[in-house]
Amino acid sequence: MQIAIVLFDRFTALDAVGPYETLGRLPDADTVFVAERTGPVRSDTGRLALTADRSLAEVPNPDIVVVPGGPGQSAQMDNRVLLDWLRDADGTSVWTTSVCTGSLLLAAAGLLDGRRATSHWLALGHLERFGAEPTGERVVFDGKYVTAAGVSAGIDMGLTLLGRIAGDEHAQAVQLLTEYDPQPPYEAGSPEKAPAHLVAEFRSKSRFILT
Repeated sequence: MQIAIVLFDRFTALDAVGPYETLGRLPDADTVFVAERTGPVRSDTGRLALTADRSLAEVPNPDIVVVPGGPGQSAQMDNRVLLDWLRDADGTSVWTTSVCTGSLLLAAAGLLDGRRATSHWLALGHLERFGAEPTGERVVFDGKYVTAAGVSAGIDMGLTLLGRIAGDEHAQAVQLLTEYDPQPPYEAGSPEKAPAHLVAEFRSKSRFILT
């Protein structure tokens, strides 16, 4: 089974690495990082790069598509090369997935029309503009489409989909070996739990302000 994890300039690293470390543990999986062009692709900090070993054109029919999000997602919303590839790859994929604002790219490609989907909490309202039905759930399955909420939710998505494909015990083994046992020091991981002034601050600065 081939897993294609899409990279683009200013992606968020954990959006890609979370599924890589979980879903990428599928038995005999061929996990490849792909981008419009091969070579290093810088994350949103500019200080970390992942290498795209294959171009989009070289990976036309992956079994699983993983689309991360990040600040660079906005610049990709009208990238015909990427959007056309997503549509073509989706035509034969078994699973088409996203993390964080990667769901907006799936939506821009027309893949989430009428489907339930999630995204980063700051971007959630924008899914509706592309015909999707936004939900605040952490991981959402709608047919073969699997979307995860912000950043760290990609780990949950990877494990959940891993369980669907390889069985619960295999997914549990991966969770155990990665020691994924979250015990956050603060109850601030969602807008419902975080201090209201922080939520308001980030909403006011967000590139996803709804008008």
